[in-house]
Amino acid sequence: MARIGIYGSSFDPITNVHLWTASTVGRRCRLDKVVFLPCSHKRRDKEMNVADSHRWNMILLAIENNENFEADDYEMKQEAWNANTYETMKHFKEKYPNDEVFFIMGADLLVDIGAGKWQRGEDLVKENKFIVMARDGIDMLKVISKSPILRNNDEGFHLIDKGLAMEISSSYIRDEFAMGGEPRYLLPDNCYQYIIDNLLYQRE
Repeated sequence: MARIGIYGSSFDPITNVHLWTASTVGRRCRLDKVVFLPCSHKRRDKEMNVADSHRWNMILLAIENNENFEADDYEMKQEAWNANTYETMKHFKEKYPNDEVFFIMGADLLVDIGAGKWQRGEDLVKENKFIVMARDGIDMLKVISKSPILRNNDEGFHLIDKGLAMEISSSYIRDEFAMGGEPRYLLPDNCYQYIIDNLLYQRE
């Protein structure tokens, strides 16, 4: 039985921290595979800055030399009404019926689930397993203890609270490109070149 981590994000664009995080989580949690899952541009809570095809192409470029990394466009293909993590995890558990599937997320998302902000959040927590990465200023144990949804299903959470607080956001990289800055070493070389060649994230 393989251990598979589903790593969802906008990846707009994918950064070296995304890759480092996936690699670190994979090693610490003994994952056999990490699946990079770019979210749908149709979600009401997300606003993408480039076309799905560009986000997808950059992910493929970024992970091409790592046999433990894979990309999946399942959420990109979903309509907004069906784009939620409960349905996503149901899909991957059906895709990998003989494996152990985890959803990888930051502690900020744990806060939102605990506050009841996620669609089918209670079912999501009851039926799935999670790897939760620390975020500055968030006490994960306190978040779990305060939420009835989380504390009654806490056996499903693997908390990583050491050494994962490095953050270089995609928005920082977008801002640097827009302002004529130099974010070259914050993302893979081939993705940097792809952005230059396709004139992405430039101010009009």
